[in-house]
Amino acid sequence: MQIGVSTASLYPMHTEDALLKLAELGVENAELFLNSTKELEGEIFSVIKSAVKDYNMNIMSAHPFSSPMETLFLFSSYDRRVEEMLDMYKRYFAAAAELGARIFVVHGAILSAKCSDEVYIERLSALIGAGREYGVTVAQENVSYCKSGNLGFLEKLSREMGGDIKFVLDIKQALRAGYTASDALKVVGDKLAHLHLSDSGAECDCLPPGAGDFDFSRFFGELKALNYSGGAVVELYRSNYGEYGELVGGVERLKEIYRDL
Repeated sequence: MQIGVSTASLYPMHTEDALLKLAELGVENAELFLNSTKELEGEIFSVIKSAVKDYNMNIMSAHPFSSPMETLFLFSSYDRRVEEMLDMYKRYFAAAAELGARIFVVHGAILSAKCSDEVYIERLSALIGAGREYGVTVAQENVSYCKSGNLGFLEKLSREMGGDIKFVLDIKQALRAGYTASDALKVVGDKLAHLHLSDSGAECDCLPPGAGDFDFSRFFGELKALNYSGGAVVELYRSNYGEYGELVGGVERLKEIYRDL
């Protein structure tokens, strides 16, 4: 399992600067959180590509800033917006593919969205198909304030979409939805494609690995039992840690735990 850091952890630092900072800190594996469509092309994208090449970084996944728009566009009843988002995300897929990212993270529709499960599956399937054309795997993340935060819904996606569906498991989002990462892992099983890691404690559900009491040893053991070989990134909010070195320390701590299993 390759372990790294999401550039989202340095937000609101510009994406290319966040990637360079991680590279300078010695982070080899990363998730690229794209915060603007301006970062998909032109000079900014060139800087991102140069950083990946110069530091020999492994971009495991891409995450779009437009996740909150997915409800209004992709999962709406207005066909033109659906087409518009599919076209927009094809630009993301092309950029992700050029950087070597194999996974593309989606949140999906929020809980209050007027979107039936059948329509949801239809639209998600269309997005998965579009990503496949670029060699990118679209993966559904569990997000507490979205339909995907419900384990029963994830189980339905897994059952009805078969081998097409892949998942991203986010530990903090599981906690916020009222279940454990292990509970989620039992549902997504071998369809797990990517991980968002963070620690937690009595006072906070999002901490650098090693700063809380989450049992990573047990969780990693469960992953090994599934023969999981995908990527994992530390994903924090900037207010949840102090020095950037805590990100690197968290990665090293996780690598140590994984090696010792």
